[in-house]
Order: sequence, then C-alpha cells, then structure tokens
Amino acid sequence: EVQLQASGGGLVQAGGSLRLPCVASGFTFADYTIGWFRQAPGKEREGISCISSSDGSTYYADSVKGRFTISSDNAKNTVYLQMNSLKPEDTAVYYCAVDSNPNFISLAAVVYDYWGQGTQVTVSS
Repeated sequence: EVQLQASGGGLVQAGGSLRLPCVASGFTFADYTIGWFRQAPGKEREGISCISSSDGSTYYADSVKGRFTISSDNAKNTVYLQMNSLKPEDTAVYYCAVDSNPNFISLAAVVYDYWGQGTQVTVSS
C-alpha cells in the first residue's frame, strides 16, 4: 500500500522557516515524481514544488521560487520542503503526493495519483 506522510507544520512568524518532511512507503515505482501542494481556505490546491526520482530535477511555482527548496533523502525515503522567508500568504494545508508514471515533471495535481494527509502551516504577520 502506497503511503505518504507529511509533517512538520506549525505556527511561525513571518520571515521564519519550517521544514516539512514527506515520508514515502509501500511503492517500488521505477520512476516517479514527488510533489508538494498547498491549499488555503477558499482557494484551489496549488502545486508548489516537485522533484523527479530519475534525475533529481526540481521545479518550483513562481510563488515560492527562491524561498522554498525541495530535496530528497533516498536512504530515508523522505522528501523535504525547506521553507524560508515565510509570508502570511503561505498559510495553508500542505500535502505531498506521488506521480507514479511521470511522462514529464509537472505540478498539475491531476497527474498525481497518491496523496498523503496534509499538515497545517500558519504564518503570522
């Protein structure tokens, strides 16, 4: 059974940092992409970053580029989202997901077929 567990959320002041781990288990896909998404109240789910297992390539949404960094630790089956210079508009529930059959690296939620439970990030002004 494919499982993804995101954690590390919390309350932080604007300008602060958080690191969110996503622990993945139960799959042996030959090639996959792990993505991070977020959803704020009343807004659509937004893809913010992803990383490819094949070559480690990464992609970021413009809203987080230069502030967030995605990385992976294959030995721990964990993908991290390091979030720096946090802003109140980063407040959302953050999710990780896996695209088990990627044709290309993408932040489109529709291509991700397994999702973890979210973790709440709240940034105070």
